[in-house]
Amino acid sequence: MREALLAMLSKEPSHGYQLHQRLSDAMGEPEAALNAGQVYVTLSRLERTGLVLVRDVEQGSRPDKKVYEATAQGREVAREWLADTSWRKVAPVDFHLKLVAAAATGMADPVTLIDAQRRELLRRLSQAQRLAAAHPQASAPALLAEGAALRLQADIRWLEVCERHWVQGERR
Repeated sequence: MREALLAMLSKEPSHGYQLHQRLSDAMGEPEAALNAGQVYVTLSRLERTGLVLVRDVEQGSRPDKKVYEATAQGREVAREWLADTSWRKVAPVDFHLKLVAAAATGMADPVTLIDAQRRELLRRLSQAQRLAAAHPQASAPALLAEGAALRLQADIRWLEVCERHWVQGERR
């Protein structure tokens, strides 16, 4: 969530509720109950590390609201995140957020990100297949390599679905 917030704030300053709403919308129905506190805690951490600036904006009769904006360093972290092809979690939530943030901010093209991710996963798949072939069939190392290969194949298929979504979205 940290990098997705930075990417959103790289596009335009926002207050916490707006960011929470955008993340909840991006996550869809299963993740709609995203805890707003998580967003605010993350924003506080980003401020402490110098990746975002915060200012109070008067709202007349209502209490002031805090508006957050990415610093130059924060924008650089967001750009590096968008270019990163590591795949840390089983569920592709982080990558989904990356695509949504890229499209929303214009900092990167979602289809280009998908292509880069696919190339990286194909490279890793090739390594896993070589490792599996280098060990006796049904041995523990071969089994582990086969599991990694199957997981990578599923992730690659999911990227194909993502690509169809974003290509069709461009046509609309």
